[in-house]
Amino acid sequence: MAGSGPGVPAAPFDPSEPPVIEGFNPSAHYKAEGFREKFLRKTRENPVVPIGCLATAAALSYGLYCFHSGNKQKSQMMMRTRIAAQGFTLTAILVGLAASALKA
Repeated sequence: MAGSGPGVPAAPFDPSEPPVIEGFNPSAHYKAEGFREKFLRKTRENPVVPIGCLATAAALSYGLYCFHSGNKQKSQMMMRTRIAAQGFTLTAILVGLAASALKA
């Protein structure tokens, strides 16, 4: 009786084969994109995120340099700047995500 009713697959699941999804046809023109192509595409989609990441890294680096050289006040200010840059980056990611969701 196994495999005779509706909704019961004829063969067991084979993890080495891609799943069969009803109504889905994979594109024959799919081209795997490398890191550089994906990075450039994502940067064109939302150019503010890499700027925020660079600002965060710059604030962190300069803040650590100031801490190492003994300038505690400047180091503290740069760590607060880093937090602001991280908030900016997170906001940019969320806005980009919302914009792409509304576009689709």
